[in-house]
Amino acid sequence: MIDAKSLLDQFLGGPAQTRGMQGQTNFGDLAKRGLDSLGGGKGLAVGGLLGLIAGNKSARKMAGNVAMYGGAAALGLLAWRAYRNYQDGQTPATAPAAQPRDMAQVDPRYLPASAPARNGQPFELALIQAMVAAAKADGHLDAQEQQRLFGEIERMGLTAETKAAVFDLLSQSISVDAVAASAGSPEQGAELYLASRIAIDPDHPAEKAHLAALVQKLKLPADLVAHLDRQVEAALSQARAA
Repeated sequence: MIDAKSLLDQFLGGPAQTRGMQGQTNFGDLAKRGLDSLGGGKGLAVGGLLGLIAGNKSARKMAGNVAMYGGAAALGLLAWRAYRNYQDGQTPATAPAAQPRDMAQVDPRYLPASAPARNGQPFELALIQAMVAAAKADGHLDAQEQQRLFGEIERMGLTAETKAAVFDLLSQSISVDAVAASAGSPEQGAELYLASRIAIDPDHPAEKAHLAALVQKLKLPADLVAHLDRQVEAALSQARAA
């Protein structure tokens, strides 16, 4: 069976999970390492499967979007920070950005491993599907491009099981309805949008339409969406300044 947690980290290009006492994942250390590396891109852009999938997009998107990935826990941290700012009535444009020290306060409901998706599959897999659907929204992943990606993925040294899972995901037609249907809670809905948003730089009409449709299907309040966007933009700003 595929390790959905490990596969999500492979997609995000984040650090390998570290273990604390009693074999539990050290989410605080994982998130800190991920957010501390926002500007360095050391292994992130080249190692992240999502970065490879988006590899034929502009250098600006690669330097921005892929450089922010810091693993599954960091993704949960960004979603939690956005939701808390929204609940506190903050103005999105000036709301505080996620910081590594915030991890100690994160509600466990925002950690991808905390609960399965609505359909019973690991929520990490639902997040991966959301990212792939978003990355394919502009139609650039045609049959020829997919074959190129398959060849590059073959050379990445992944296990046979992981490669098969990635190939299957890339071959699927993942609808907005399917992405939205995997949300089993408001927190998961916010994370699905965030995962989709970090997968693309929505300057293409099809990408904008994809995100707008997802917002509608997930029934996300406009102010919450603004806060989620703010966290992505703040992370990208940190990356550029580093």
